[in-house]
Amino acid sequence: MHYILYNTLSGNKQGLEYSRLLLGNSVPEDAKMVDLSSIKSYADFWASIDLENDTVILSGGDGTINRFVNENVGLTLPKNLFYFAAGSGNDFKKDVADDDTALIPLHKYIKDLPTVTVNGKTSYFINGIGYGIDGYCCEEGDRLKAKSDKPVDYTAIAIKGLLFHFKPTNAKVTVDGVTKEYKKVWIAPTMKGRYYGGGMMVTPNQDRFDPEGKVSFGILHHSGALHTLMIFPSIFKGEHVKHTKKFESVAGHEVTVEFDRPTALQIDGETVLGVTSYTVKTGKLAKKKEIATAEV
Repeated sequence: MHYILYNTLSGNKQGLEYSRLLLGNSVPEDAKMVDLSSIKSYADFWASIDLENDTVILSGGDGTINRFVNENVGLTLPKNLFYFAAGSGNDFKKDVADDDTALIPLHKYIKDLPTVTVNGKTSYFINGIGYGIDGYCCEEGDRLKAKSDKPVDYTAIAIKGLLFHFKPTNAKVTVDGVTKEYKKVWIAPTMKGRYYGGGMMVTPNQDRFDPEGKVSFGILHHSGALHTLMIFPSIFKGEHVKHTKKFESVAGHEVTVEFDRPTALQIDGETVLGVTSYTVKTGKLAKKKEIATAEV
């Protein structure tokens, strides 16, 4: 039996329509469509299916994967577990697959995930943490979504933020015990993958299968609004790293970022408001129960 677990809110609230594309993509027409919001207990849901033989496809965006992973900590997942990108940004898919119609095997990507601790809450993430103007863009995007069903233009939000609304902060950053301080910080992400923000290759050298399990921290700092606006488009190709006087990147196992004023933050595209610091620990350091999987 095939099960398609879909998120109605993903893809600018077109999650169901995008998910139905699966029925023309090597998935039987009698596949059972399951609204994720109807699953009150994953433990009960997994108990109701055959974990060894049934196929489960998770359909949604990056935030859908994030919630799925964190809601299944300690549970045994199906042997045949796949992901279909049906979100608006799909940064995870950009990082791991070139084919828009690909069914991505999930097991190998959700092992040894890093954790982030924000406001006393610790959770796993699969792509990255955005802090600075990227968090501001998510905050503004959420505000616009609450008012209208129209697709949100995050690039326009970013440009307006750079020029008028977002004010850079000062930051103290500690990576594996080494602390540095920065002024006029625009972005300060920590990444498991390369992409965030709907296709920005913010850490082009990050390998999610790094043999040492490291994540990459990047920071754009000591830059005025106009100079930052000039650099900003190059992030989509990862070419901003050439601006070595304004952008730095370092890999490590533990990253703590502290801002001098509360700022919105995003975790795999999900917004957290009023954050003054976050701490990331890699899978080798995180003190949480492992995500269990059926033997593959």
